[in-house]
Amino acid sequence: MRRYSKQRTRMINDHLIARGITDERVLKTMATVPRHLFVDEGIQDKAYSDNPLPIGSRQTISQPYIVGLMTEALELKGTEKVLEIGTGCGYQTAVLAELAEQVFSIERIASLAFRAQKILDLLHYYNILIRVGDGTYGWSEEAPFDAIITTAGAPSIPETLKEQLAVGGRLVIPVGTRSSQELLKITRLSEDKEDVKIESLCGCRFVDLIGEYGWKG
Repeated sequence: MRRYSKQRTRMINDHLIARGITDERVLKTMATVPRHLFVDEGIQDKAYSDNPLPIGSRQTISQPYIVGLMTEALELKGTEKVLEIGTGCGYQTAVLAELAEQVFSIERIASLAFRAQKILDLLHYYNILIRVGDGTYGWSEEAPFDAIITTAGAPSIPETLKEQLAVGGRLVIPVGTRSSQELLKITRLSEDKEDVKIESLCGCRFVDLIGEYGWKG
């Protein structure tokens, strides 16, 4: 852990604060969660650079700035129930677990889900529940959620996720083509799931959101 402390500090100062991330809880959390443990040993020295990295199965861990931006947009205070679509390596999951009361995470690739669970258990995160399945369906039996984060690019906003968002809740999701997306923040304003406020955060490029209400493979 000590070996990477300077790299984590540089990540916070150069890649988050310098680019406009201001939420103190997000900054403190990302300064402490050991990002290097969520990538293969051979690339751990690159873990705190501002780049996405491969995690196997043609998936990636998002660059620190994007993790910070998406997390900040959720406006977490510590009491929320959060749904994450795309567990991946579990790094974003760990960040959410530090900032919210409960995290429900769905990963379609079983090997990634099991590896993430192992790391999260090692780090003593006990407010996370992971399941393997099609994340585009959401997790209806646990809805509504105060915040939903989707770490894969969708062709459109899945209606299922809007339905499972609590009134006042925030959904952060990349939407667009398979080669280019726009990172959107959707706030549900009333019981009518179509009554939402949509904000554009930035342009981005994520792996595909595969599923019934995403890309078809």
